[in-house]
Amino acid sequence: MADIITKTDQGLQVPDEPVIPFIEGDGTGPDIWAASVRVFDAAVDKAYDGGKRIVWKEVLAGQKAYDEVGDWLPEDTVEAFRSHLVGIKGPLTTPVGEGIRSLNVALRQILDLYVCLRPVRWFTGVPSPVRHPEHVDMIIFRENTEDVYAGKELMAGSEEAKRLLEFLRDAYGWDIRADSGLGIKPVSETGSKRLIRAALQLAVDQHRRSVTLVHKGNIMKYTEGAFRRWGYDLVRDEFADKAVSWEDCGGDPGDKVLVQDVIADAMLQQVLTRAQEYDVIATMNLNGDYISDALAAQIGGIGIAPGGNINYESGHSIFEATHGTAPKYAGQDKVNPGSVILSGEMMLRRMGWDEAADRVVTGLEAAIADKIVTYDFARQTEGATQVKTSEFADAMIERM
Repeated sequence: MADIITKTDQGLQVPDEPVIPFIEGDGTGPDIWAASVRVFDAAVDKAYDGGKRIVWKEVLAGQKAYDEVGDWLPEDTVEAFRSHLVGIKGPLTTPVGEGIRSLNVALRQILDLYVCLRPVRWFTGVPSPVRHPEHVDMIIFRENTEDVYAGKELMAGSEEAKRLLEFLRDAYGWDIRADSGLGIKPVSETGSKRLIRAALQLAVDQHRRSVTLVHKGNIMKYTEGAFRRWGYDLVRDEFADKAVSWEDCGGDPGDKVLVQDVIADAMLQQVLTRAQEYDVIATMNLNGDYISDALAAQIGGIGIAPGGNINYESGHSIFEATHGTAPKYAGQDKVNPGSVILSGEMMLRRMGWDEAADRVVTGLEAAIADKIVTYDFARQTEGATQVKTSEFADAMIERM
């Protein structure tokens, strides 16, 4: 019988027929979703021999929502994700420089989905611009609700900006150009610690080697520098029996998780030159955006990079494509559905349906190994068979 997922002190309680809300997305979203949902349903059916199934519930956001109900993010959609706890979405339209705010950011903030979880690893056969993509196997914990993404901005020349400029000049003596746009960068101890706590807990649970705090604390001492300091405080206060900082162990953690930190710009170099030395990464919003996409480029691009937005305390999570809408390819049944498919694999694991998630990975790896790929990989793979979005789903299902 279909029912919603709930949460107790023991974690998520997932019925055999959970109702999962989904947003198919804008642009190429419908093509990708049509392929992905067939993969999910096949994986669940094969893993549990018909004993479990997902009951999909479409909700609206983005261009489709605006066209149908005149609202980019209807309250019914927000309420569906709130009440059902677990959901998934395709890419959504967001204008650059004007208009509506990012719908992705809005959902994260409304539901307080403070972790953007981005696992990044290479699948054999995926074309890569680097010599050793197999060295990339990291899990990024990107803080999702604070930093410059908090949306605390004022337009240059606005009355609000003028008032703030006047206050900053009078109160602090800050001489800022009158024609400046202004943004506030909040980084709190609460937000930092809950993000780093989640990263440390995963590292402990999955027997990972290290957690790296990535920051620009040498310049932004009271925001990003504080993130670093709060992280090390957390290790000593809550994880002393399971983790240890570099400075407290001299780089030899024994059987504990090693916690270290790296400046953000240096990290962008390190992931290219010494990727094998990094495991779990915990960082703030903007750094995490840059680093996750830079890493995705090394393992085949954001077309195959999954993502999830999670609040571990409330149980809410929304899994999503990490790429844009690519409207010029809309309706062509052409683009790579890997990002949404692997985001769904993350969702299945979050639900505790590991057997189904394993089937998704098996099908993806086998299709790529057989060089049955969409155009983005086919043009870089010798001897490849180029297939449509829907045909790639067929190839995955056949190989589960």
